[in-house]
Amino acid sequence: MPRMDGREVLSALKADPRLLSIPVVVLTTSEAPDDVLYSYTLHANAYVSKPVDFEAFTEVIHRIDDFYLGLVRLPRR
Repeated sequence: MPRMDGREVLSALKADPRLLSIPVVVLTTSEAPDDVLYSYTLHANAYVSKPVDFEAFTEVIHRIDDFYLGLVRLPRR
């Protein structure tokens, strides 16, 4: 991202009361424990390390989609 990194975006989203209830899934190549902890400190709803393999990556995306759009109950707007 040209102007903000993902952490800055996450921080801005969670600082805005109008956007606070939007679930945020951090999708990253990092598996570093400090990155995981920092993301949850900024109130990420999930932290997922993305697979390198395209088929595995699309499967992960489908599973996130199924979870948040099929299983989880989100607040109404």
